[in-house]
Amino acid sequence: MNSVEAVKKLIELDKESRIIEDIGAILGWDQETYMPEGAVEGRADQAAFLSGLSHQHKTNPEIAELIAQANKDLSSLNDFEKSFLGIREEDYNKETRLSSQLVKDLTKATALAQNAWAKARKEDDFQSFAPYLQKVLDLTRQKAEALGYEEHPYDALLEDYEPGMRVNELKAIFGELKVGLVELLGKIRKSPQNSDDLIRLDYPVDKQDAFGRQVMADLGFDSNRGRLDLSTHPFTTQLGANDIRITTRYDKNFFNGGIFSTIHETGHALYEQGIGDNISGTTVGDGTSLGIHESQSRFWENMVGRSKAFWEAYWPQMQSLFPENMSSLSVDDLYKAFNKVESSFIRTEADEVTYSLHIILRFEIELALLEGSIKIQDLPSIWNEKMEELLGIVPSNNTEGVLQDVHWSFGLIGYFPTYSLGNLYSAQFKVAMEKELGPISGLTKDKKFNIILNWLHTNIHQWGRLKKAGELCKEVTGENLNPQYFLDYLNDKYSDIYGF
Repeated sequence: MNSVEAVKKLIELDKESRIIEDIGAILGWDQETYMPEGAVEGRADQAAFLSGLSHQHKTNPEIAELIAQANKDLSSLNDFEKSFLGIREEDYNKETRLSSQLVKDLTKATALAQNAWAKARKEDDFQSFAPYLQKVLDLTRQKAEALGYEEHPYDALLEDYEPGMRVNELKAIFGELKVGLVELLGKIRKSPQNSDDLIRLDYPVDKQDAFGRQVMADLGFDSNRGRLDLSTHPFTTQLGANDIRITTRYDKNFFNGGIFSTIHETGHALYEQGIGDNISGTTVGDGTSLGIHESQSRFWENMVGRSKAFWEAYWPQMQSLFPENMSSLSVDDLYKAFNKVESSFIRTEADEVTYSLHIILRFEIELALLEGSIKIQDLPSIWNEKMEELLGIVPSNNTEGVLQDVHWSFGLIGYFPTYSLGNLYSAQFKVAMEKELGPISGLTKDKKFNIILNWLHTNIHQWGRLKKAGELCKEVTGENLNPQYFLDYLNDKYSDIYGF
C-alpha cells in the first residue's frame, strides 16, 4: 500500500466515524427537542454506548498503521491529502490519550446532567443539580490530565474548542477587552437611556416564528438541508453533511429573544452549509474553531441583525405583522430599542457591550473550578458576587443566575471564551469584507445578503479545518486577532446611538 492508498483508506474510515457521530447527534438533538422526560436514563445509556463505539472506531490501531504508511512518501500527496493526514494524525493522538471508559463515563454523566439541569433551572433548585455537575467536573479534570498540558489544565480543554489558544493569551485578550468595555459602558451610563418598552409588548409567537423563518430564508439558509425547532436553550447541530438542525425559543412579551436567537443559530448553520463539497463528511469538514464559528453567528446576529439598515429593510413586514405595536413608532425607535445597553442577568439576551463581561465571568469561574480554589456548592454565591463586580447587578434567583446556561451540564468547560473570541473575529472580518464589498449597510438595506454570504463562503466557510483559526484570521485580514477592531466597532455604533 502506497501513501495515496493509505490516505484513501483513512478517509473511508474517517467517514465511518462521522456517521457514528451523526447518529449520536441525532440522539442529542432529540433529547433537547422531543424526547419525553422519562426516557432520560435509557438515552444516557444509548449515548454512552455510542460514544464508546465512536471512540473505539477513532482509536482503531489500523489508523496508526495507515498514518505511518501515508507519512512515508508525502511528496506523492496533493495539498488536501497532506492537510487531511496532518489533521487526522493530530486527532488520533488526542483520542488515544483518552480511555474508552472515561469517554463513556463522561458521556453518561453529561446526559444525566442535562436533564438534571433542565429540571433544576425550571424549579430554581441549584443543589439538586450540584451532584451531577460535580461528577461532570471530576471527569473533565480527568480528561484534562489524560490529554496533557504544559501550563494549565484549562489549556488542554481549550484545544477541543479553540486549538492553539492558551490561558495566558486569553487573559491578555480579555484584560484589554474588559478595560475598553468598562470605559464605553461608563460613557453610556452617563447618557440619557433609551427605552425598550416596545419590544416587550405582546408579539404572538406564531407571527414571530413566521417572521424568523422568512429572515432565515433571506439570509441564505437552505431549508432542504436543515430545519428549525424549539428547545430550552437554542443551539445548532449537524446530523449529517446535508442535515443542519437549529433551534430557537420564543417569549411573546420579549421580541428580542426569538428573532436574535434565530439569526444567531442561522449564522452557525450558514457556516456548516458553506463547507466545501470536497471536504464535507470528513473530519476536515468542520468549523476550524468555535471562535471562528461564533464569529459567523455573532456577525449575522449583531452586525447585520441589530443594524439600522436591517430594520429599515424589514420595517414593512414589522408593520404588517404587528400593526398595533408599530403604528406610532419609527424605524429609529425600533433600532434604538434593539440596541439598548443595560446590565442584565441572562447572557443570551445581553447587549453587545455587556455580553463579553458575562463571558469573562464564566471564564474566571471555570479556571477556579479546575484549579480547585472554589467548590461546586459555593457557585451560586460566587456567581452573584462576580455579577455585582462586573455588571453591577445581583440575580434574585439561581434560574437567572448560575443555572441559566446549559453548557456545564454538557461538560463544555473551555467553551465559553469562544463566544467573545467570535465577537473579536467578526469585527475584524467585517473590516476586511468592507474593503472589498463596501459598507455592508447598503447590501443589508437592499437585502442583498447573498453577496455577503458568498464572501463568507469564499473566504471562511469553504475551508473547514484546512486552515487553523489564527492562519485564517491573518490570511483574511492581514494580521493576528486584534481586540481593538471590536472596540472600535462598538464605540462607533453606540456613540451614535447614545449621542456622546
